Amino acid sequence: MTFTEHRKVLLGVAYRILGSVTDAEDVVQEAWLRWSQVPEGHADDERAYLVRVTTNLAVDRLRHVKTRRESYVGPWLPELVSTPDVADEAELADTVELALLVVLETLSPLERAVFVLREAFGYSHAEIGAVLGRDEAAVRQLAKRAREHVRERRPRYDVDRGERREITERFVSAAVGGDLDGLTALLARDVTLVGDGGGKAKAPRNILAGAANVARFLIAIASERGVSRFLDGVAAELSIEIADVNGGPAVVVHADGRTAAVFSLLVADGMVQTVYVIANPEKMSHL
Repeated sequence: MTFTEHRKVLLGVAYRILGSVTDAEDVVQEAWLRWSQVPEGHADDERAYLVRVTTNLAVDRLRHVKTRRESYVGPWLPELVSTPDVADEAELADTVELALLVVLETLSPLERAVFVLREAFGYSHAEIGAVLGRDEAAVRQLAKRAREHVRERRPRYDVDRGERREITERFVSAAVGGDLDGLTALLARDVTLVGDGGGKAKAPRNILAGAANVARFLIAIASERGVSRFLDGVAAELSIEIADVNGGPAVVVHADGRTAAVFSLLVADGMVQTVYVIANPEKMSHL
């Protein structure tokens, strides 16, 4: 097989470990450079070699970027990816859900790598040990710790994708239509809104909490004047669509032909529990 045939899997591993497409692409490029320098015949299993190199490069990079993210302006959210074929790869799509990636940010780099290889790609503990250079017992401990941590913090969806899309459509209709009561009715009482502008776009630098606060904010930015302020006045031509982003329906706002903001909803018990708003332009290039 050629490197190109492995590239999708390698990007999938690196992205889930790093939460950034840009960093994942850099890691995969470095893996290719290393692969190109391996004498022919020195790697018996090309895929195993490339996954091992990619995983370790991603773990090393995550250790460095974690420090950078600590000084990030406002909340840091993962970089987004389009997932139009979500129905064909439902299990893999679940492992790129924005809410899960947010939880994975709280794991150590090694725990995250073990979780990704085990839960997303089905590697055995022994295989992960070979990838990371750890014995199987140590990997089992890392896997158990990571799984318990994620289970405690991972939001649980109790609606299927069709219902999530229907709630997302109602959310957009109420916000754009200025229906404060209708929008508030969709929000859980303790709903939160997490915004990521990265200091490069307008987004709340603090987490908003409570249905009344979140609803008022959303109604304000959904008005024509509010959209212009939110997008720094660049709003000559606006369009809104609901697209599959990170394994689920999300509200994608386009301004003058560019993706300007994405609203992703975490839905449980028939209510919106969390609204993620990503407006950092550096995180839009892969949509």
